[in-house]
Amino acid sequence: MGAAVKVAYADPPYPGQAKRWYVAHEDYAGEVDHGDLLQRLAGFDAWALSTSAPALRDVLPLCPENARVGVWYRSNSEHPGNRGTWWWSWEPVIFVSARPPMVATRDFCSHHKEQGFLGSTIPGQKPKAVCEWIFRLLGLEPDDELHDLFPGSGAVTRAWESWRNQLTIGVA
Repeated sequence: MGAAVKVAYADPPYPGQAKRWYVAHEDYAGEVDHGDLLQRLAGFDAWALSTSAPALRDVLPLCPENARVGVWYRSNSEHPGNRGTWWWSWEPVIFVSARPPMVATRDFCSHHKEQGFLGSTIPGQKPKAVCEWIFRLLGLEPDDELHDLFPGSGAVTRAWESWRNQLTIGVA
């Protein structure tokens, strides 16, 4: 294991969606300036930023050249119904790793979208399995320092505590 690193995860309201989904949330502060957010993320050793498929075109050019894109495929995404014809079934996760993953990790994760995690029902919160995939993408180790910049429901912090406290078996 290497030296501990300082890591950030940002799952802000996606561009153009803050008022629609979060106006009633106690932390609502309007639209997020993604340019400012990416400058803040640059102060960390590694980071991940969740965004929406339609926003990727605008957000990715703000990122450093070494940023990569992973995909969370929501295997049970909702039919658009009367919202139009686009059926968004994936979410991009832009990331800059701390180190290579400790185990082989694909740049996509296929997992269903959960309705709430440990009793919470905040729109957009990430399932535990998706959080753990992001931790692997970033090459995180248990002694690293994770900062959840948009804690919302607290699901990411709970997933981090669970993941880092797992029993690890050393191989001699």
